[in-house]
Amino acid sequence: MKAIVLAGGYATRLWPITRNRPKMFLPVGEGTVIDDVFADLEADDRVEEVYVSTNERFADDFHEYIDDSGFEKPVVSVEETVDEDEKFGVVGALAQLIDREGIDDDLLVVAGDNLISFDLAEFGDFFRGKGTPCIAAYDVGSKERASSYGLVDLEGDRIVDFQEKPDEPKSTLVSIACYAFPQETLPEFDTYLDGENNPDEPGWFIQWLQSREAVHAFTFDGAWFDIGTPESYLEAVAWKLDGENLIADDATVDAELGENVHVMSGATVEDSELDRSIVFEDATVVDSTLRESIVDTSSHVEGLDLSGALVGAHSRVADREE
Repeated sequence: MKAIVLAGGYATRLWPITRNRPKMFLPVGEGTVIDDVFADLEADDRVEEVYVSTNERFADDFHEYIDDSGFEKPVVSVEETVDEDEKFGVVGALAQLIDREGIDDDLLVVAGDNLISFDLAEFGDFFRGKGTPCIAAYDVGSKERASSYGLVDLEGDRIVDFQEKPDEPKSTLVSIACYAFPQETLPEFDTYLDGENNPDEPGWFIQWLQSREAVHAFTFDGAWFDIGTPESYLEAVAWKLDGENLIADDATVDAELGENVHVMSGATVEDSELDRSIVFEDATVVDSTLRESIVDTSSHVEGLDLSGALVGAHSRVADREE
């Protein structure tokens, strides 16, 4: 089996925090968003190679990260785009990568910004047991939230209907961008694209595929986070920290801390109150209150009351001229 980790997005909804870094490198607890995905694939002996599908802008970042990570399986496979306007869709990127890398094996595909509570090997076991295209599905508990994803209707564990981003969802069970395809299904990517179908989201391909052959769904309890917005990122951090705070040994903190606060290496927080917030490396927060906010690397925040704020790297924000 081969695996593809989707890491080609530009995460514009998380700017400025992700303007100059892939969102998969955002820290979640002691690791990063993509570390759990890499660790699961590294441990699964069935997975021979892991292709990290990313864009030209972040290719060097991924090369450096993988070289320093200790993971042996991941290799970078570069999409030929440098900004959001040039992207040709996830399905198109998958078809291009399958052709570019000569993949002719069973294939596992997972989004690199997925934070999930099950081991990917469990999904691999399910896929091998079914022998059909498979997806992972999760009950998000809200029809409003479900309308942003691919909606899954099941009989047992077989998908009998799949609707990508329906306006009026009938249930709350959605696809979570974790897929497995048998070797013989791979040519269907080209068939789908040749038919001028939607190349953007994998859900459109699953909807099309499900109408032609059996597709099954692996459902799970626990947790799942699609880290695409500041809110979902902070929720993922809160789940990982589980009410605790994570303070780097070389950070300077003289502040009142609530829950799920992460202060990273070299940061300074003085005379402040923080709750559900993240302060990146070498940032400074003085005489301020932060709630559900993110202060990026080497920024300076002073004398402010911030809620739901994103402060970009190397910024200086204060309530007065100094």
